[in-house]
Amino acid sequence: MLAKRIPTILPKLNFEEALEVTKIHSIEGSLNESMPLIVERPFRSPHHTISKSSLIGGGKIPKPGEVSLAHNGVLFLDELPEFNKEVLEVLRGPIEDRKVTLSRVLTTITYPCNFMLVASMNPCMCGYYGSDKECKCTKESIRRYINKISGPMLDRIDVQVEVNSVKYEKLNSNKVEETSEEIRKRVKETRQIQQERYKKYKIFSNAELTPKLMEKYCKIDEESKKLLENAFDKLGLSARAYGRILKVARTIADMEKSENIQKNHILEAISYRGLDKKYWV
Repeated sequence: MLAKRIPTILPKLNFEEALEVTKIHSIEGSLNESMPLIVERPFRSPHHTISKSSLIGGGKIPKPGEVSLAHNGVLFLDELPEFNKEVLEVLRGPIEDRKVTLSRVLTTITYPCNFMLVASMNPCMCGYYGSDKECKCTKESIRRYINKISGPMLDRIDVQVEVNSVKYEKLNSNKVEETSEEIRKRVKETRQIQQERYKKYKIFSNAELTPKLMEKYCKIDEESKKLLENAFDKLGLSARAYGRILKVARTIADMEKSENIQKNHILEAISYRGLDKKYWV
């Protein structure tokens, strides 16, 4: 159900993105005559038993794996700690480089893999650690479970959000929530702002900003710089996290249609980086 519903709120591919996605799926062999051009963003949700070669790509004549089939779309990994740790670790390069190179005896092929990684997990095997319900797990089993997600892997996840269990009162509430169509409209408007801003650089989003472009488009005032400095000291953030926080803050500013990154945008972006300090100790 999730795999079918999420693409409905994703912004449609522009023509250049659609061509890239279609070429990859054509090589993989999943296109047919009724679908000459892919116009919806890919949403890939591989099972946790997936192998490294299926995730990254492989074969005697290397074909694209799930990371490339998710190019310009979403790669969703449900129950993240259930994946083999070695499989998760091979994601680090593709997330950073946005491409994957497959080398074989007779050939070397590079496929693009500019995907958005979305993952979900419980804090322990029973799912109640850190909540108001009693956890049945031992400290050692909890440590073993969450440590399947390494520090460097966590460092590459820009937005870390803890979702508490839903109370019955909320389930039984008549409050009208924001619809998927309304969310999609907001996302589309934000994407259009970024596409217009970066069209001369041939990139489509803040996530693709280079360090040089960040200097131009992610400028912050002295108060915001001080906030970042304090966050680095308290949270022990890496140099990689600095750029990622700025990119997230730039996106938050775009969603609010703010030309400049403000203090509140930096604060919100920082708030998405501290989950590991609660559980990964």
